[in-house]
Amino acid sequence: MGIGGRRMRARISGTGMCLPERRVTNKDLEVMMETSDEWIVQRSGIRERRWVSEGETPADLAEVASRTACERAGIDPEELDCIIVPTLSSQYEFPGTSFFLQERFGGTVPCFDLRAQCTGFIYSLSIANALVISGQYQRVLVCGAEVHSTGLDKSTEGRDVTVLFGDGAGAIVVEAAEDDSNPAGILDVTLHAQGKYAKKLWVPWGSALFPERLNADALDERLHFPRMDGRHVFKNAVTRMPEVMAESLDAAGVKKPDIDLFLFHQANLRINEFVANAAEIPAEKVRNNIQRYGNCSAASIPILLSEAHDEGLLEPGKLVCLTGFGSGFSWGSAVVRF
Repeated sequence: MGIGGRRMRARISGTGMCLPERRVTNKDLEVMMETSDEWIVQRSGIRERRWVSEGETPADLAEVASRTACERAGIDPEELDCIIVPTLSSQYEFPGTSFFLQERFGGTVPCFDLRAQCTGFIYSLSIANALVISGQYQRVLVCGAEVHSTGLDKSTEGRDVTVLFGDGAGAIVVEAAEDDSNPAGILDVTLHAQGKYAKKLWVPWGSALFPERLNADALDERLHFPRMDGRHVFKNAVTRMPEVMAESLDAAGVKKPDIDLFLFHQANLRINEFVANAAEIPAEKVRNNIQRYGNCSAASIPILLSEAHDEGLLEPGKLVCLTGFGSGFSWGSAVVRF
């Protein structure tokens, strides 16, 4: 509860993003593997993606995105109370990427990584919201940061996954909304998971399950690369995303026509087109960037938010619905008023 028994609200006060400069087009991939621009575009809508150059790290991308989000929120990074980094491509096995980001800001602010894969940002938004409305913290940074390119199978065998993924970071600042005259706030976050499908999109090796995290046999069998049952993922995504979006809208007490902007996780343009059509969402209310950036997992939705800010789409009073689906399976949706 807030001061005087008033319920505290949490709002998104700043957004930021960072993408590597290196562009990798579908034509570039044709040199690496047996594929074609036509096949990739038809299957996913992707025309290019950003991959890091040698020496670039997830923390490098996260720092730029986070500093931008803090600047737009009107605060210094040193004023943050907590840092959450959703990611599935940690800088090291341990500690998490959040510690290497926190190092850039100094101090002793608590930080942690969150692993809910492509739904990681929505999960992290839920936690940040809870931390703020409980009164525990005033300002929480959420920064999705992914470097997929260094862990992809760039041979023909791995093309089904490799052509989809890009690198990038997107950040937001979530802080207490103390002005009662301003209705901005996080109205709802709804989350789900279904672990029985965990092996439909996963990396089989490199875990504590095995006596050796990596060995020659595992490398020869390419078990350290991502594997995906694409049809199963697609089928579940186009089912679960509309379901959870409807749940979140209902919980927030708003109707679909009330929403000004729908931002979906950027896994596959065909999934997003299917979801938008099924939900009868007008095309002008949907923004996609997967054509340019590929699937940036936990960074994709905050990157979309930052771009929406740049385009003037997050004016005060605007209602935005955020929806994602990812490995695990995990899925979730949020409704936010700016």
